[in-house]
Amino acid sequence: MLSAKSVFQEILANDESFALFCSIAASGESQGGWENARIAALVPDSERELAPKITRHGADEDKHGRIFSALMKKRALDPVPVPPETDYTMLLEKNGIGLAHEQLGRDERLTVQDIVTYLSHSRVTEQRASEQMQLLRKHFADDPDIGRAVKQISNDEDNHLAYCHEELLRFAYAGHGRAIQRTLRACALAEIRIYRDVSLAVMAHMGRILGWSRAKSAVLAAGIHAMYAYERLGGWRRMVSLKMPERRDALGGPASAEPEFA
Repeated sequence: MLSAKSVFQEILANDESFALFCSIAASGESQGGWENARIAALVPDSERELAPKITRHGADEDKHGRIFSALMKKRALDPVPVPPETDYTMLLEKNGIGLAHEQLGRDERLTVQDIVTYLSHSRVTEQRASEQMQLLRKHFADDPDIGRAVKQISNDEDNHLAYCHEELLRFAYAGHGRAIQRTLRACALAEIRIYRDVSLAVMAHMGRILGWSRAKSAVLAAGIHAMYAYERLGGWRRMVSLKMPERRDALGGPASAEPEFA
């Protein structure tokens, strides 16, 4: 039976597809680490208390990149080039979602509106990351090769999502509610389209590596399109709602310990 678990099991079992999967994931996490580090360095003076949390967010992302690299090293695999059409983080940036890398590369203080934009972008993308890792955790938490990594990253992503909810609510109470909702909606509608395109590209590459039949590839592509249709018709709204999380001050402490996988 074709399922998310069976598809990932195929990817996990093949060295070439596993290396591509981990390379894509490591690249995206590393880019997120750089972005958060730059934002932390450039926060406006009025939001300096937020800088340690942004730094923690970036440190977690960097850690995730190292974890995916360690998983490859454990199997004596080298990272492979990431096809541009599968680079979720860069495609978001090229489509104007979040803060532009050109802006982050300058030594100019960000504005409060920039921080609202960053948090709104993060709230949407961390929703996606949290859901993806929860799916992997459901099926592979006890896997001897990737189980610890999956649980570690999943817990971190849940913390990141909780942090975004809490900080955005703080800004909403301070009078930025309309700007937040406007930015969240734009980010969500762009993200679901880019996620669809990246998913199709990743599955096409995996299909070539694993020798999937046209019928199997067509079924997987249809599933991706069906998910996009659901999200476009209203599923995107789960990405823009805000509620006070059970995990309060989720990024208020030091980064969690990094397990050894190599």
